[in-house]
Amino acid sequence: MRLSCIIGGVFLAATATAGHAAQPDLAYGAYQRGLYQMAFREATLRLEKNNNDAAAMTLLGELYNQGLGIPVDPKKASEWYRLAAQRGDAHALAALGLMALDGRGMARNTAQGKAWLEEAAAKGNALASHNLALLLLTSETNTDLQRAVELLKKASDAEIPDAQHALGVLYLKGRGVERNATEAARLFERAARNGSSVGEVEYAILLFNGDGVPASESQAARYFRRAAAKGSAIAQNRLARLLVAGRGVPANKIDAAAWHILAAAQGLSDPWLDNALKNLTADERTRAERLAAERLGMR
Repeated sequence: MRLSCIIGGVFLAATATAGHAAQPDLAYGAYQRGLYQMAFREATLRLEKNNNDAAAMTLLGELYNQGLGIPVDPKKASEWYRLAAQRGDAHALAALGLMALDGRGMARNTAQGKAWLEEAAAKGNALASHNLALLLLTSETNTDLQRAVELLKKASDAEIPDAQHALGVLYLKGRGVERNATEAARLFERAARNGSSVGEVEYAILLFNGDGVPASESQAARYFRRAAAKGSAIAQNRLARLLVAGRGVPANKIDAAAWHILAAAQGLSDPWLDNALKNLTADERTRAERLAAERLGMR
């Protein structure tokens, strides 16, 4: 999981010194603009001036972890994250936790990964709260389930879309909380606003069925289309069905066939759609295939 949206707060805080106004953060500014080699140089210069600059260490860890401007090197990434974590950097702790769980840049160690996530979450890191919650959800104990819910609430309040989706699923299923489709819909809609395609799909389903939110097939179709454009096979399949039936959108079998082609290419077969579209002419199939290819090329 990438930390690029979270790291900046550390850098901005680290630029201020007692009695002085905050100075522009050249390293993070370069990172924000995609100038990764410059970010690497600036972070390295900062460490030459202050070998306890945890924010610069975390940035170097991120650059090595993602291979941004430099060759990807998980081992070096973990080394820089460790140095930053030893100085209390919550973002570095969160990154180390995920690397330990995945066995990336170090030997796989679930207990250590969880411990790092716990430490980062205790420092208020929202991504760590989310990932720790997902780990706890694999447990069968009610205590872990209740803690996972509380962690997901914190991450959701910090506008982490994956956490909003996960918490919405719990409300929809009534797991760890009382079933509340209205709250689930609210969380899915927030996740959708934050760019989550799975949030868009879940919200679209609730809109279509009128579960927890007033039914609206047209709004459901819009959310399915947004998620379909991002590559969600489920959304592509559901949108194709709506286009065949003319529900929420005008019927359009060529458009439907194009989405069906894309969903099927990802392994989502649908005999119902196969049958509904079997009478397309050769010209219509060619047009659908061309449209599918165009959509694939736009992503």
